[in-house]
Amino acid sequence: MTDVLLTVGTRKGLFIGRRRGGEWQIDGPHFTAQAVYSVAIDTRGAVPRLLVGGDSLHWGPSVFHSDDLGATWVEPKQPAVKFPDYSDTSLERVWQLRPAGAEAPGVVYAGTEPAALFRSEDRGESFELVRPLWEHPTRSRWVPGGGGEGLHTIITDPRDAGAVTVAVSTAGVFRSLDGGASWSPSNKGVSAVFLPDPNPEFGQCVHKIAQDAADPDRLYLQNHWGVFRSDDAGANWADIGAGLPSTFGFAAAAHPHRADTAYVFPITADSDRVPAGNKCRVYRTADAGGSWEPLSAGLPPEPHYGTVLRDALCTDDADPAGVYFGNRNGELFASADDGDSWRMLASHLPDVLCVRAAVIG
Repeated sequence: MTDVLLTVGTRKGLFIGRRRGGEWQIDGPHFTAQAVYSVAIDTRGAVPRLLVGGDSLHWGPSVFHSDDLGATWVEPKQPAVKFPDYSDTSLERVWQLRPAGAEAPGVVYAGTEPAALFRSEDRGESFELVRPLWEHPTRSRWVPGGGGEGLHTIITDPRDAGAVTVAVSTAGVFRSLDGGASWSPSNKGVSAVFLPDPNPEFGQCVHKIAQDAADPDRLYLQNHWGVFRSDDAGANWADIGAGLPSTFGFAAAAHPHRADTAYVFPITADSDRVPAGNKCRVYRTADAGGSWEPLSAGLPPEPHYGTVLRDALCTDDADPAGVYFGNRNGELFASADDGDSWRMLASHLPDVLCVRAAVIG
């Protein structure tokens, strides 16, 4: 069985899992007592690089990296992600770390709170603010969501290094086709039922976006009420929520190889925000949202209350694919067969904030 590296960011540190020959070993925590909101596994170099957005109550937010699978960590001497003095803004946390593809070697993006995009050209050791998005004319009207005003999703296009899509809670989707020099709202068709105008140009509370494995222009979007699909890189969106027990949720992930296949974790909302029907189930579509099937084999059958956050559901790049999720109960689950069956890898962890996995040599 393929070797897999699994990283789990929690409210109280980072846990690292390694699967060898079908057996899992998990160690940690790293960054004791720090909230780890973002993790990335960059496999483009000669060795994998782990990037971690830590958040110390004493020292504040920072970005660390490791080139030895977490045995040692490096923190830059100067803050890797820092708002320029002219912005009169302080970094609250790094919500997202996203290595670009082979089309942009060395490039890593960071999404932050307050909502901003930063770009690195040295694999995450230093970052620069993408000013055109920070200075977008709509920005003064962005409103923080329940979890804050965070730029939490970054999608790059493997065919074009200049095409970047981001999502902000609660400003919606914005897209650049010129390497970040200009940005346009891309929310047409995404409803905002919580606003007086349910179809604004921007202001949607997008929770997560995932990119289809076969078609980079096909995107899956989990909204604050609503699951949507775009077939034109976000220019237009269509509702694909029919068949789900709830169209509210935080997480969305795509199969790494199979076209038209994506995963969500439906949640009852707005009041209680627990798994829909109090059942621990991932839902999968194999036809780009035309239908959905519940995946529960091996998951707890009793009433369940573990909420899965926006970055706590992911896939690896194995075949068949590994699918992973953690919840606010501190439980970590894994599937090695595209989600058909599951096993619990850990329980009683701190509150799980993010999960990332990748095949490694």
